[in-house]
Amino acid sequence: MPLRFAGSGRSPRDPVHHPLFARRYARVSVLAETRWGMAGVRDRLLAGLSGRVIEIGAGNGLNFAHYPRTVAEVVAIEPERGLRQLAVESALRSGVPVDVVPGAAEALPVKSEAFDAAVVSLVLCSVRDLPRALAEMRRVLRPGGVVRFFEHGRGGGPAMRFTQRALDRTLWPPLSGGCHLSREPVAALREAGFELGPYRQVLMPEKGPRTPASFCVLGTAWRPAE
Repeated sequence: MPLRFAGSGRSPRDPVHHPLFARRYARVSVLAETRWGMAGVRDRLLAGLSGRVIEIGAGNGLNFAHYPRTVAEVVAIEPERGLRQLAVESALRSGVPVDVVPGAAEALPVKSEAFDAAVVSLVLCSVRDLPRALAEMRRVLRPGGVVRFFEHGRGGGPAMRFTQRALDRTLWPPLSGGCHLSREPVAALREAGFELGPYRQVLMPEKGPRTPASFCVLGTAWRPAE
């Protein structure tokens, strides 16, 4: 029987509280599943995973339905109370055991080298301390453990990149739950000591107008075997 626990109420451990953004994100993310092709992206992101998996920044839990049955357990970390409550509901419909818990990417509440894989999906843009969060992800992975990532970041031509930087300095983070548009997730993973595997650029939505948040990357990395 799947293990499903959640600290769904607000507690002193909740490091993030963005209730308006959480409600907006929940609505948009559900629409994106079909209209923007996100369901297919999630399938590709999670295909072939097995063993114990930690998902960092699980949001409203839309990844849960896409985990293959070879996964023994998912520990899903989500710092925002409203999104965490939605993730609990998603966990109840999951075909694999999912344990939803509060916590921040910069201080994961789990033991070192406890997981075979880590998943980050549209979360590295919003962590407060990106190097620290990646160091924590490396800590909790076993040597040789895999990272699957789907993140947005800097992209487009000079005008778009200027717009991304300008928005990051002004309106975007406070209106979007701390999100930043011009981070470079692949470079950040490499600088954190991960070995990069195959990755590719993805536009979201795949068809339609380009926005400052359209430039995504989908790929794989590893904690080096030691």
